[in-house]
Amino acid sequence: MSTSTPAVDHLLAAADREWRALGIHRRDRATLAADLRSELDAATADGIDPATLLGTDPTGFALRIAEEAGVQRIPPRYGQVLGVASVGAVLSLIPGYILVIGLHQAFVAAFDLPRDVRVPVWLAAGVFYGGVAAVVVAGAVLAVRIALRDVPRIRHTATRMTLLLPPTIAAAIAAAAAFGWALDFPLTPLAIGTEAAIVLAAFLAATALARRKSVTAAG
Repeated sequence: MSTSTPAVDHLLAAADREWRALGIHRRDRATLAADLRSELDAATADGIDPATLLGTDPTGFALRIAEEAGVQRIPPRYGQVLGVASVGAVLSLIPGYILVIGLHQAFVAAFDLPRDVRVPVWLAAGVFYGGVAAVVVAGAVLAVRIALRDVPRIRHTATRMTLLLPPTIAAAIAAAAAFGWALDFPLTPLAIGTEAAIVLAAFLAATALARRKSVTAAG
């Protein structure tokens, strides 16, 4: 019967965080955790502080366990993935802007709306920024998929980016718009920079999460 204590659970959680950071699959993490829990529970039952087994460097201990077990590790390469995704997004930003403007002009030329019809500002802004965001997401995903095609599980990363980036960027744009609205949309460098930082932070966070999920998911 398990004699787990909060201290054991805390140590196991710390070890699991390290194994996740190392890119160890979920199935292997479960096996490692079960073995480590048995050792820690046995130490607790013998009246030994389980923390003494891990020493002063719990993350290093977790790394040694993984290396001794010979489990598969996939380097996350967050910096490389984020860098390539950012370059792809920036390079597609201007073409995306031009494309959306061109489509808007083509739409206006093709459909002659009655003078009494007014398109809501929020709808027009949503379509415009949504179109630009879609091109930016496509550019980021393609850049990662093509430039890093030899990186392990990059296809899974690109797939998760496709799923995570659209709603994340949409929420970030809404947050940036709310920030600007609260300040009456000042055209100052600080305000514009803050709005851009909100969207950029959301983009980077979603991309990092996509990579994290792809390297720590079961193989």
